[in-house]
Amino acid sequence: MLPDSWETALGEELDKPYFQQLTAFVEAERREHRVFPPHDQVFAALDATSFDRVKVLILGQDPYHGEGQGHGLCFSVRPGVKTPPSLRNIFRELRDDLGYPVPDNGYLMPWAAQGVLLLNAVLTVREGEANSHKGKGWEKFTDAVIRAVSARTDPAVFVLWGNYARKKLPLIDTTRHTVVEGAHPSPLSAKLFLGSRPFSRIDEALKAQGHDPIDWRIPDLGERAA
Repeated sequence: MLPDSWETALGEELDKPYFQQLTAFVEAERREHRVFPPHDQVFAALDATSFDRVKVLILGQDPYHGEGQGHGLCFSVRPGVKTPPSLRNIFRELRDDLGYPVPDNGYLMPWAAQGVLLLNAVLTVREGEANSHKGKGWEKFTDAVIRAVSARTDPAVFVLWGNYARKKLPLIDTTRHTVVEGAHPSPLSAKLFLGSRPFSRIDEALKAQGHDPIDWRIPDLGERAA
């Protein structure tokens, strides 16, 4: 189930009772309801960013719960899907922070390919019901992901937007890694998020760690403006 690069760091989690119970729960949910993302995209964030290449970890909460939205990378949507409000605010802040134009799509795979792990704390959701798979075991698994990245010798930047994400701070060795905290980009807290300049802060931290900064530009795909 896990990508090879994550197997050593996380393989033992799959044998623990909580994960077996979680698997049974998700399988039962898929029999009775529509569940996002599709089965083969649940670990898409780990597929897209190998364990040894993680430079930045951005933590989301749970997948988008609308048709065709969630595809396993937090905040990202597939090409052709309207950009959700939180991601629109992220792009607004990216424009104001670094001067990059707002793209016509919300597909964040170019970030993942550069070492940005786009991790949700909960990896599945029932259609139309936000947080419906909260508290079923995914948090234990994704906490293990955070701990594994924190335990590496190579430093990384952890991005914690909003109170939910900030609760994960104790999992991170802040003596070796940098944490960028801020308000969540959702419309409810956008006034606090906008102007926080997280992208320049992340890049400054990466340079201090001896890493190249991220190219945050998302290429246009010729879609109608989302």
